[in-house]
Amino acid sequence: MRSFVRVLLGLALVFAGTSHLTFARGEFTAQVPDFVPLSEDTTVLASGVAEITLGSALVLAPKPARRFVGTVAALFFTVIFPGNLSQWVNRRDAFGLDTDEKRVARLFGQPLLIAAALWSTRGRRS
Repeated sequence: MRSFVRVLLGLALVFAGTSHLTFARGEFTAQVPDFVPLSEDTTVLASGVAEITLGSALVLAPKPARRFVGTVAALFFTVIFPGNLSQWVNRRDAFGLDTDEKRVARLFGQPLLIAAALWSTRGRRS
């Protein structure tokens, strides 16, 4: 089950990263907080590259490296959380999140992603 979640999370990250660079590029600008010193487009492109890299690593990393990759993925999900908060606080519509209720509900998904990244990259303790 851990491997399934790890690969699923990795593929989801590759898809999300690809969408950052292509068809959903404009939508992702709604999540860039005002305090980020880079342009919105640069931030979206950089986060897309990071997501593709992390997703690929989650899928392809050898067993000894998985714990490290999972930790990096969890940190990434933590670092991008302010973008989700910004979308809610600034009432920016994107990805069908067109009400405050939908934007708040999305905030609860981020801890699940963090937990999935950590859980799926750790084996059972002996």
